[in-house]
Amino acid sequence: MNLILKPYSLNPADAGHPSTPVSFANLSMFQRFGAPFRAEVDLRDCEVEGEIPSDVNGAFYRVGPDYQYPPKCPDNIPFDGEGYVAMFRLSRGHADFKSRYVRTQRFKAQEAARRSLFGMYRNPYTDDPSVKTLSRGTANTHVVYHAGKLMALKEDSPPVLMDPNTLETLDDYYDFNGKLVSRTFTAHPKFDSETGEMIAFGYEAKGEATDDVAVFTVDRRGRVTWQAWIKVPYVGMLHDFAVTQKHIAFLVIPMATNVQQMKLGGVHFAWDSHLPTWLGVMRRGGDGKDIRWFKGPERCATHVMGAVSDGDRVQIDMDMALKNQFPFFPNAYGEPYDDRAAEGRITRLTVDLSKKSADTYGMETLYPIVGILPRQDDRYHTMPYRYGFMPTMDPARPFDERLAHVLTQPVNCWTRFDHATHTTSTFFAGPESTLQECCFVPRSKDAPEGDGYVVGIANRLIENRSDLVIVDTKRMEEGAVATVKLPFRIGAGIHGWWVSGEQLAAAG
Repeated sequence: MNLILKPYSLNPADAGHPSTPVSFANLSMFQRFGAPFRAEVDLRDCEVEGEIPSDVNGAFYRVGPDYQYPPKCPDNIPFDGEGYVAMFRLSRGHADFKSRYVRTQRFKAQEAARRSLFGMYRNPYTDDPSVKTLSRGTANTHVVYHAGKLMALKEDSPPVLMDPNTLETLDDYYDFNGKLVSRTFTAHPKFDSETGEMIAFGYEAKGEATDDVAVFTVDRRGRVTWQAWIKVPYVGMLHDFAVTQKHIAFLVIPMATNVQQMKLGGVHFAWDSHLPTWLGVMRRGGDGKDIRWFKGPERCATHVMGAVSDGDRVQIDMDMALKNQFPFFPNAYGEPYDDRAAEGRITRLTVDLSKKSADTYGMETLYPIVGILPRQDDRYHTMPYRYGFMPTMDPARPFDERLAHVLTQPVNCWTRFDHATHTTSTFFAGPESTLQECCFVPRSKDAPEGDGYVVGIANRLIENRSDLVIVDTKRMEEGAVATVKLPFRIGAGIHGWWVSGEQLAAAG
């Protein structure tokens, strides 16, 4: 085992800059979600419990926020840490771990200054004047692979390119050779397995608080081949979207952009309970002028499990809650945060575009199970799909009483949903563990939908460690087939991606 812990690089020429001592002693409760690890690691041959299946050959990437320096604003939220990418390279039963900070423009400026220069989450009014011309993007929300490029994503800025094998940052502001006209780029692009296209969008695409959304397609070679512009009913968070072979859909939720709050030093969003939701559906490949908006009640839903077009009927499955699901984003009218109303359940939204007079969307809760961050077999982003996966809460499962004061409703399971039979199967991580998002790995390139493994990070709370857990989707209840054990804790991740060994070899 070869373990190398490396602090991020410092320029000796900057050693004389005046600075207060670095201390993370005063992190808030929410900020400790992104409590800093601050080390870049190369760990060859991790300890493995069980046996990594021989058909698991590739790399699992995951990204999340990790503070480079103590936050400039003491009450900032955990989502504003610097992008920190970890890679588990799995092959022939072995597991190697590598992690690197994403060298964004923001990261490099703070590295030179030896302190935080950017203020509140997505609020340029609170930044140090010296960084006015730099990108605020942290590249800390998602990491995907397309056209031989690993892209670290944050929805307020263009992608950052990284080498998929070394994690070296290659381009801190990738604009697709000048063809990206939007100032922003979603953290959740969709991939068409038939054409090899990446479909993406950017909201607030013409600048802060603009109601413009750019929608575009990038072909398998990385070239922008189509784009359209639409307007949203009001400006707010558009974290994810749905794409089928025929349609593109956006759900606008009441997490509204609040410029007045920003000018007073607050965060970018506030939950406005007086606003409805709006589901917009447009034809894929058109000019966007055909988009129709369907009204719905106040709801919070940020992640799509899957979507299907059946003629003119469109259905989108999301984890949906009654109210604000983010306790660190304020409620605009001062209502207290309601953790019960924030519980998300898989909900199906439907519209029939053939009904010209329809102006509302249908809504049906599919399962009573509470969870967050739903995923699917990523080969089926634009196709009719059957299986979904989601980290879930199961109050019936035992939880170590020593941790009851820390977590009252732990996300301690991964659940597989079979929409054809309306049945579920569940992996339980153990009474002292919580689970982060899971990512699907096909058993082979041509394996049937949902046939393979789910992988993701388990937090071992009492041991203060992290593990990578591999679970066979056909045997969820039987537990992990393999566990890659890390001798340390890595920070909370947000989203992850699987890249096959074949794709890595092609990337060089």
